[in-house]
Amino acid sequence: MNTNSNTYTIVYSAIIVILVAAILAFASMALKPKQDANIKAETISQMLTAAQFYTKEECDEMGNDKVLEAYSKNIKRAFIINAQGDSTRALGTETKNIELQDGLKKQDLAIKNGKNMELPVYVFEKDDKEITVIPCYGNGLWGPIWGYLAFDEDLKTFLGAYFDHDSETPGLGAKIKDDPDFRAKFIGKIADFSQVPVFDIVKRGTKKDQPNAIDGISGATITTNGLRDAVNTWLIAYKPYFEK
Repeated sequence: MNTNSNTYTIVYSAIIVILVAAILAFASMALKPKQDANIKAETISQMLTAAQFYTKEECDEMGNDKVLEAYSKNIKRAFIINAQGDSTRALGTETKNIELQDGLKKQDLAIKNGKNMELPVYVFEKDDKEITVIPCYGNGLWGPIWGYLAFDEDLKTFLGAYFDHDSETPGLGAKIKDDPDFRAKFIGKIADFSQVPVFDIVKRGTKKDQPNAIDGISGATITTNGLRDAVNTWLIAYKPYFEK
């Protein structure tokens, strides 16, 4: 074949494209179990941090296997609820069979559409007390934000929280994840279902003494408002369960 011909160029390019695609597909399949394990451990780390079992840094140092063991050791039960707050199925909690409810974005859409909700509830036990952890998901300034909220046995008092994001501004909106002092503000506050909003994140100092409100992050109004909306949207979705 004439290596200077158009035919040779097309055939050669096609072969290279096919080979590269095959290599990438194989690599993706080979790495998927590891990626899934990392995602599961990261999700559990965020829940354990919200529930005040460990700091996020401690979870990161533990490694995946020990994080899964810590979850299995401290979880009492985990299950899915529907829009009426009724449990519909249990989630596995054994170390080798841990089930988490993935797809928070999909569930966020289900909440907003008012149908097909399958919301996870994770109940841990610490010092003979139950700690209930639920997720939340919404939109920040540049992309999605999400996190986990931990509640005392009264299902209204915050014991802790942890948040994450894809691309919020470092030093500003990213503080929802990076600043433990911001997350600590949730501790001891309440979700007040008799109020609108149920929980508020406000401009610094405007409602300092309100039991269901905390100060936001200076210079990160859009991220703060997005987090407030996410927390409230998901709390309202869990209201039937919390009030039963």
